[in-house]
Amino acid sequence: MKLLVTGAAGFIGSHLSTRLLADGHSVVGIDNLNDYYEVQLKIDRIDRLQKNPRFQFIKLDIADKKGMADLFAGEHFDRVFHLAAQAGVRYSLTNPHVYIESNLVGFLHILEGCRHSAVPHLVYASSSSVYGANTKMPFSVSDSVDHPVSLYAATKKANELMAHSYSHLYKMSTTGLRFFTVYGPWGRPDMALFLFAKAILAGQPIDVFNYGEMERDFTYIDDIIEGVVRVGEAVPKAADCKTSAPYRVFNIGNHRPVPLMTLIDLLEKEIGKKSERRLLPMQAGDVQKTFADVDDLIKVTGFSPIVPVEEGVKRFVKWYKDYYHA
Repeated sequence: MKLLVTGAAGFIGSHLSTRLLADGHSVVGIDNLNDYYEVQLKIDRIDRLQKNPRFQFIKLDIADKKGMADLFAGEHFDRVFHLAAQAGVRYSLTNPHVYIESNLVGFLHILEGCRHSAVPHLVYASSSSVYGANTKMPFSVSDSVDHPVSLYAATKKANELMAHSYSHLYKMSTTGLRFFTVYGPWGRPDMALFLFAKAILAGQPIDVFNYGEMERDFTYIDDIIEGVVRVGEAVPKAADCKTSAPYRVFNIGNHRPVPLMTLIDLLEKEIGKKSERRLLPMQAGDVQKTFADVDDLIKVTGFSPIVPVEEGVKRFVKWYKDYYHA
């Protein structure tokens, strides 16, 4: 198949592109290569992909209305995997406008492109952050998600609503994926595991928020990609869905919350150095615990994440040391 991956220079997008190419597909990857985090890491991810002749990279911002319309008009995609977004909960507190441009305006251009070119299935990234301050555990896709605690979370909830309206109006098959704390090789430098590894190796203190009283459903990148690929093959039909539209939403999480202090212990063990832990209060927009219910994912795809956090952290540290010559 010919597939579009948006955010192809990103963490999840680059891994997904690698997998889709390995499965024999042709991939068009787009990314705007913004400087939210180190651009060289994004360039290196793309360089690896461009070794495959079935991969084509186009530097393009999804907020570019004409550019996106031209892309869809000039190509016929069998699937669209939409992973491009302005990421990060904390960044949304100080740079709100970029979230509207990328996550709302950009997503509208994706929906319009899929509609006008009759793409058979749109799979897009949502986030576990839509659950906000929900306290019922584990988080289920049937739970109310009407109280986001960050603008980033609000834009992801909006994406799900926008997708449903297009699925209803135009019979477009759409699937949203609520990712839970993705980590692994080629990860994002703004995420906790990456920040901790960098600081520990440099002999600097690490910032531990909510005084370490945090739990996250850390999900290894290979599990995320396996879930995305299987969901891409499971095209929703209105008759099988919970609404009258060909629309689904799934959690993809390890369904095994890990205390933050346990993660730090594992990281120290793999690096071979102890950290100096600077205990700080909870940050605005953050939540204390995440925990994914993946029953719906298992029911439809037969898959649930399997990589234990001990193995995932080991693989991440090996990559980090190799990449940064640490």
